[in-house]
Amino acid sequence: MRLPQSERRERTPPVIIPLINIVFLLLIFFMLFGSFRYPELFTVAPPISEGQEPASEYETVLLISADGRLAIGKKALDRESLRKHVAELLAEHDNAPIKIKADAAVGAYYLIGIMDLVRDAGARRVVLLTTPTES
Repeated sequence: MRLPQSERRERTPPVIIPLINIVFLLLIFFMLFGSFRYPELFTVAPPISEGQEPASEYETVLLISADGRLAIGKKALDRESLRKHVAELLAEHDNAPIKIKADAAVGAYYLIGIMDLVRDAGARRVVLLTTPTES
């Protein structure tokens, strides 16, 4: 008995172009939205600490360089404009902590003066950022 032979169809290769498009779109998405932080205006090496506190949802980071320059985000500030800028930020985000990332070489009196200035602007929580110790 002879079985009828079916017609041989040409096999078509799997279409992977849509898959490649999706992979490239995901790659572009993660490259664009992977980093939401502003680059810091200058390099700051914070002091070392043993305690740690988790990050908050909204944070304002005040940078203090070794030579005393001040910046928040991409904006360089002086002592006079710092109080006004912090008050504006706190008006937008009430009770948000102001985090200070000061260089380890910054003098204690200067740092305390800046912390007092930030508190006078209305900040309820002022946090000094440090680097954890190596265990």
